[in-house]
Amino acid sequence: MHTDPALQQQLVTWRHHLHRHPETGFEELQTSDYVAQALSGMGLEVHRGIGGTGLVASLSAGNGTGVIALRADMDALNIHEGVAQREYASQTPGKMHACGHDGHMAMVLGAARLLCESRDFSGTVRFIFQPAEEHGRGAKAMMADGLFKRFPVDEIYGAHNMPGIPAGHIATRTGGIMASEDNFVIRIKGRGTHAARPHMGIDPIVIAAEIVLALQTIVSRNLDPGMPAVISCTEILTDGIRNAIPTHVTIKGDTRSYTPEVQSLLQKRMREISEGVCRLHGAECEFEYTHEFAPTVNWPECVAVAVKAAANIVGAEKVDAGIQPMMISEDFGAFLQVVPGAFVFIGNGADQEDGSTPLHNSSYDFNDRVLETGARYFAELARVRLPA
Repeated sequence: MHTDPALQQQLVTWRHHLHRHPETGFEELQTSDYVAQALSGMGLEVHRGIGGTGLVASLSAGNGTGVIALRADMDALNIHEGVAQREYASQTPGKMHACGHDGHMAMVLGAARLLCESRDFSGTVRFIFQPAEEHGRGAKAMMADGLFKRFPVDEIYGAHNMPGIPAGHIATRTGGIMASEDNFVIRIKGRGTHAARPHMGIDPIVIAAEIVLALQTIVSRNLDPGMPAVISCTEILTDGIRNAIPTHVTIKGDTRSYTPEVQSLLQKRMREISEGVCRLHGAECEFEYTHEFAPTVNWPECVAVAVKAAANIVGAEKVDAGIQPMMISEDFGAFLQVVPGAFVFIGNGADQEDGSTPLHNSSYDFNDRVLETGARYFAELARVRLPA
């Protein structure tokens, strides 16, 4: 891959500024200002306030009629940065770019700069900067605000850095690459009593424990072993104290899967188990189940474009076109339900190399060494899909 020190310096400048000033979902006001200023400085017209803080800029060249979109997510996480000695550490206590969206924005800005300079494609490229990816609401908000009606596209492409994959490698697959995420809340109402007199009450903690264990049988005993799914209970809340059995227990968590049929099965069985166990013990039950993220399902024809563009930039030996699906979720999946597209992972670092710290870790950092790789990959998509 050809490297350009001036481009790399610009990418790092953008990324480090964005890292210093993290903002969470639908609050990306300074972030949106900064990105818009960078795009305007390239001579692009920027349309703002789409789905809240989202923005779009378009670049046309030649006489081609094809239109593709390159998307970056903008939001940070409510995590306190654990490496304060970084020169560009977060200046907002309790918030940091622990998922690398600062790097994603810099890469798409880099692609915009490269394409503005070269204009070696024929058609239109739209640069989409999306808010609120972490909560699975930003893509829907932008589309509800007329994103694809105001800025029609034929295809859309996105990427996410991925610790655990060697830096600079690019991986994707046809079909499901990331799972849906559904959230659940199970509220149990028993009867509180003195801890020394359990027979006087209905213990919701014991009931909750039975439900948590029983939920694990859904994947192992109700679901076809060839269908991937995960049920995770992540929070248990009570109104009890050390010497008092509580009246209320709340179980929260999420599920991951790839098809509407599996989502429906999980919801049905979870409800049946939760309500059934509560009835067995004479307790009351409230069950809530909400759909937060759609699965990210790549379109075959767009995967072919992504693989070719990746091979052109990093070499075929560093491209994996058949990576195993991951159970993580990504708001990009909502876009792929409406327009064709493809999503790839760009390796952030494997083993003990820089960039291998897991996502959503307080010590995580985007690997600056892959910024230019990502920028050139995004720009190459335009050349491959919209040849001059």
